[in-house]
Amino acid sequence: MTAGATVDSGFQTWKVTLSYDGTDFRGWQVQPGERTIQGELQDALGRITGETPLPQGSGRTDAGVHALAQVASFALRAPIPPENLHRALNRTLPSSIRILDARTMPSGFHARHSAISKIYEYRVWEEKRECVDICPPFLARYVCACPWSLDREKLDAAAAAFLGEHDFASFAASDPDLTTRKEATARDEDVPDDIGPRSALRTIFASAWETQQNETGNLLVYRVRGDGFLHHMVRNLVGTMIEVGRGALKSTEIPAIISARSRSAAGPTAPARGLFLHSVQYE
Repeated sequence: MTAGATVDSGFQTWKVTLSYDGTDFRGWQVQPGERTIQGELQDALGRITGETPLPQGSGRTDAGVHALAQVASFALRAPIPPENLHRALNRTLPSSIRILDARTMPSGFHARHSAISKIYEYRVWEEKRECVDICPPFLARYVCACPWSLDREKLDAAAAAFLGEHDFASFAASDPDLTTRKEATARDEDVPDDIGPRSALRTIFASAWETQQNETGNLLVYRVRGDGFLHHMVRNLVGTMIEVGRGALKSTEIPAIISARSRSAAGPTAPARGLFLHSVQYE
């Protein structure tokens, strides 16, 4: 048992870090009749321990979104050693979901409520020249294939414009099922970060683009760290920056887009397949 862990009424709090390919799932959150990451993890726990707690994630990734290091917490009565649970989960979960770490925690730990910041990354493949720089098929599930050549200086200027605390309402999805998700919050179920008393105010600590080394140098990666993210926020930031990078918008227009607090003022939503939850930070 991890040092400092406590037991509450016979239950032990667990923290697991998991990685997954979200292509074939309807996102993190359990949905009736749909295959989800949360549902697969809950079912695996049931097969191993006979208990079926609903794992609480650090945030809900949408359908088609991936995770390099998502964090989930749950409580179990079963006195199972962490290394045994780690091994058993990877044996029973589908190969597209892997547990990277499993450990016991103090009873007050919660994957979402205890998080202080998160990092997301978004991957873009530049198809600069038709039939020459086409996206390789083995990358197609994990990048947004962009048909335009993007100006890195313009992308960098756009990314810098999001630093600091802002009202990011212009970059939040308009959700038709907001009432349902508010009800889920009341039941302490896992929902996107955009439901809460802070409204659309978020603080971005880091926001930058980089070019990753590959055979043709066409892979651009946007990485952003913040104290929380609205529904579709990262994808909408990227969609807007791509418009800047290809010359359809100017980076100097971004402050006005933020001030507008209107989704229609920002750029399009980038596809889910290019988005990864990179990591979650705790105290």
